Amino acid sequence: MKKAFTFIAVFFIWIWKIFKTGTLIASNLLFLLFFVVLIALFVGHPAKKIPNRTALILNPEGNIVEQRSALDPIARAVNGLAGVSKHEETPLQDILDVINTAAGDDRIKMLVLSPSHLGRVGLNQLRDIGRAIDNFKESGKVVIAADDSYSQTQYYLASYADEVYLNPMGTVALHGFGVFRLYFKKMLDKLQIKFHVFRVGTFKSALEPVLRNNMSDAAREANRQWLNRLWSTFCADIGKQRGITPLLINDFINSMDVRLEKAGGDGALMALNAGLIDGIKTRRQVEEYLQSVAGGNNGGKKFNHISMYEYLKHITPSYSTRPKNSSSVGIIVAQGNIVPGEGVVGQIGAEKLIRQIETARKDSSIKAVVLRVDSGGGSAFASELIRQELLRLHEAGKPLVVSMGSMAASGAYWLSADADTILASPVTLTGSIGIFGALPTFEQTLATIGVHDDGIGTTSMAGAVSPVRPLPTNIANALQLGVEHGYRKFIDIVAKGRKLSPKRVEEIAEGRVWDGKTAISLGLVDAEGSLNEAVSRAAELAGLESPNGIYINRPSSFLKNLQQFGSMAFATMLSDNLFPSAWITTAKQFKAQLGFVQQQPDPENLYTFCLLSPGSIAF
Repeated sequence: MKKAFTFIAVFFIWIWKIFKTGTLIASNLLFLLFFVVLIALFVGHPAKKIPNRTALILNPEGNIVEQRSALDPIARAVNGLAGVSKHEETPLQDILDVINTAAGDDRIKMLVLSPSHLGRVGLNQLRDIGRAIDNFKESGKVVIAADDSYSQTQYYLASYADEVYLNPMGTVALHGFGVFRLYFKKMLDKLQIKFHVFRVGTFKSALEPVLRNNMSDAAREANRQWLNRLWSTFCADIGKQRGITPLLINDFINSMDVRLEKAGGDGALMALNAGLIDGIKTRRQVEEYLQSVAGGNNGGKKFNHISMYEYLKHITPSYSTRPKNSSSVGIIVAQGNIVPGEGVVGQIGAEKLIRQIETARKDSSIKAVVLRVDSGGGSAFASELIRQELLRLHEAGKPLVVSMGSMAASGAYWLSADADTILASPVTLTGSIGIFGALPTFEQTLATIGVHDDGIGTTSMAGAVSPVRPLPTNIANALQLGVEHGYRKFIDIVAKGRKLSPKRVEEIAEGRVWDGKTAISLGLVDAEGSLNEAVSRAAELAGLESPNGIYINRPSSFLKNLQQFGSMAFATMLSDNLFPSAWITTAKQFKAQLGFVQQQPDPENLYTFCLLSPGSIAF
């Protein structure tokens, strides 16, 4: 018996040693990987020399963002080590800086648009890029778009070129704008999940997917209005650049089968016949043509060119360098859903944003602040905390200008309303002044599998708000009263901030979403304007002679970002490999539409959230 115990003890000792040694080796390898990643991040490659008569390739990759997320540098470094050049995100300001600088660079002969790797992008961002391209053309330089195929967003960008070319096997895939959601009421009924909803506002449709099996007439009416306005702007912009009418663009889409039949099934020829492109060229023909315009290198075999990412190494990005001995406008970017606490990548964590605002308030060289907002809202509590910190800027005598991106609605409008000036794009989605509460319970679901909840408490409130127990009537009444109070507070905040009567705000509230142009006419927004114009306005309000802007970067934790990166990668691996694609699509849409309730929920279950995030619009 003693030998048996000795053998078992020795066995487990060796197992422990092997485990300990393996852990040490793994940790050392992980440390080495981190070291290599850091080198890749901060060393990089030296900038290449730019010869005369060079073509600048505008090839934005990934999603176009207001500010690169904390995880993106890690992703870029890993991609670089793997020999992959793709960028997960590209900041809008980088694109604008590249185009505007190249316009005055004598070495740059032409601009070549190649948007094939363009990811998610807002219409307001595309219009900003388009204006920069127009400015480039005013310098007397030519702009050529050439690619294998064009999606709707890619073609919009390409339309700003002087000449547009398409591969013989390519197409121009225009289809229009739309808002389509999944509705889950029948599924929830089958699962016997009770979704308790408390709301104010006829047009507050964020929770319709759990209340209905289709879109309500009110939501359909509101969505139709802003969709038509954005689509009209989209078609008018393309029509102006291409010299065609919006009517032709709509006919190209609605009668595509007839047009395709006339072209013998050739999508490229159909686009050429409609005037959407100037010619059909293979990749080799495009390269030969560009060489004839820009000039060649390597004995004339290739044309002189430089990508926008390489060109970035030759310029100083806007708002990245603090002027010496000079007052500045602080720029803070807030993009994502608004949540209490620190938040994660893709969210506006109230505590993180508050620290950035506090930094700007305490910095004596920062005389004004521009808050660049791109958000559909989120937690009412978190929105109010951020608003309270912004009010302290006023107390410190520092003007605040809000610059709205693709969207600044619901909670994002809540925290914006007190700004000295609000600027937006005509195609920004804003408003959605409304509030709701949401609380799912699963008592009936559990009962079907034989699980029941029971217990005793000292008061009727003890254990009342529980997802496994029925929601008591008094709690439901209290939640509805809280929603109504929150709505009145929202109305008062907007009325005071925008200098409107509460009655007038109520008329344009009730959760209704407005496009930027309409919002200006309603008084919710002061004027049209981009980030650059917002910085100029802030400098003017602060009495600064020059609009020197500087980004106030959010604090981040490398270890926390790495942990999030691993969690996201693991979740992606599971979702992509273990479950049927239809399940994945449904689950992802459910999470996209209702995930804000689960991710760091509001302390009082009150939300000012607009479901119309840029990713939910078929653009």
